Parts: sequence; C-alpha cells; structure tokens
Amino acid sequence: MADNFQSRPRRDGGPRGQRRDNSPSDGPELDTRIVDVARVAKVIKGGRRFAFRALIVVGDNQGRVGLGMGKARAVQDAIRKATDRAKLNMKKIEVVSGTIPHEVTAKHASARVLLKPASPGTGVIAGGGVRAVLEAAGVRDVLTKSLGAKSKLNSTYATLAGLMQLKNIQEEARARGKSVEEVSPFWRKTDGGK
Repeated sequence: MADNFQSRPRRDGGPRGQRRDNSPSDGPELDTRIVDVARVAKVIKGGRRFAFRALIVVGDNQGRVGLGMGKARAVQDAIRKATDRAKLNMKKIEVVSGTIPHEVTAKHASARVLLKPASPGTGVIAGGGVRAVLEAAGVRDVLTKSLGAKSKLNSTYATLAGLMQLKNIQEEARARGKSVEEVSPFWRKTDGGK
C-alpha cells in the first residue's frame, strides 16, 4: 500500500518530494524599498517569542508596483519573504506624464490617504511608506496627505489601494461617450492632452 502511495503523481504533475519554484523570474531590474522592520512578539506558555516583521515595496518605476509583508525569527529572512511576496503581488497602475490621472482618497483599516495629481517639477510630496510606494511605481509628481492613523503599515496599504482605484482616461472617455479632451483635467488640456 505504501509503495502505491509514493508512486502516485502529484495533482500538479510534478514528482513527489520536490518543491515547485514559485519565485518570479528576475527579468527587469526592480526598485526594492524597505518601508518598515519591526520586532513583534507572540505570547506563548513560557513567555514571549520574538520575531521580525518586514514591509517591502517593489516596483519597476514604470507603472508596476507590489507590496509584501514577511515575518521570521531573523531580519534577513523576513526581508527575503516580504520581497518575494511583493514581487508576486505586483499590479499595474495608471501613470500619466509622471503623475496620477485624478485625485483619489483611499482607506485601509483606520488610515486614509489623499493622493492629488501635481504639475511637472513638483516632486513627490509624501513621507514614509506613501513615498516608497509612489516612487517605486514611477510617479514623479504628486501631492499627498495622510488623513487617518499614523501607522506606516496601514498608510502604505491605503496608498496601494488608492493607486488601484485610478482610472484610465481613454477608457473613462469611451464609457462616458465623450472625447478625451472633455474628460481630461484642466492641467492636461494646456499641453495637448498628454
């Protein structure tokens, strides 16, 4: 009976006892930023067990960004886990001429973040995890304000949620039945709609 069990192939087609390589390929060069490393404690029978939690942002500076969190007993292991998760969770966002297409407010837990487009040359007016997410995504000009809690973790997740809410101007114009010029904000109309 045991021989039959060992010879049976796995459901995913791979041989037993070997792990599949789920790590993403290191194709393009990615911008990796450590947002936060904190020591966390788990209360157990004999006292406390300490570990480290790392929050990492990974982006290609061209509109793709991912966020990952990892916990481990050693800092380097937590950072490695978080980086792998961030690479797997990369998402495409809308970036127009180095800024975001429209104003957006996003919430995660008790943290709220306001993101506003800015004219060229303004820079990224943000701090902490908000700045890390925006710069890794390739946003060069943006105004931000943290409105809720001061937690780095929650404000970073709220920023990513805000970037995911951004709409494509061409798709929005098509859905409304208007031209791109009519839907575009006033600061884009002066430079030919781009």
